Amino acid sequence: MSNSAPTTRSTPRHSVSVAGVVVRDDGRLLAIRRADNGTWELPGGVLEISETPEEGVRREVLEETGVDVDVAELTGVYKNVSIGVVALVFRCKPTGGAERTSDESTAVQWLTPDEVSERMSEVYAIRLLDALDGHGPHVRSHDGRQLFPVR
Repeated sequence: MSNSAPTTRSTPRHSVSVAGVVVRDDGRLLAIRRADNGTWELPGGVLEISETPEEGVRREVLEETGVDVDVAELTGVYKNVSIGVVALVFRCKPTGGAERTSDESTAVQWLTPDEVSERMSEVYAIRLLDALDGHGPHVRSHDGRQLFPVR
């Protein structure tokens, strides 16, 4: 056994976020227009240390939209390599509540898949569209603007 001090390795720092793809029975998807930058995205945010991913999704969707959800399956893992954010995206079913805006959202709407593609940037639209295809969970990386090709 060696008495030398253990070597210190630099561990990468990542932030984990969660988001909910909330799908109504008619196929429409819940989306928000963010208050901070005006972009359309799915509801979600940073996962708290003390909560499970499913708890985080329920909390974030309710806070941002007023809609209560049941969390179903994980549909994708998405990493923004530019800022080190890993997003866990779950398909959800609405169970109650009423749509409303919040401090984080200036609009809450139920969109068709075509409207999602028109309003959202590729890196956010793909999360909702992946959740609909039934072939997940998908694993994708991007730089905040553009998806990287799957290798």
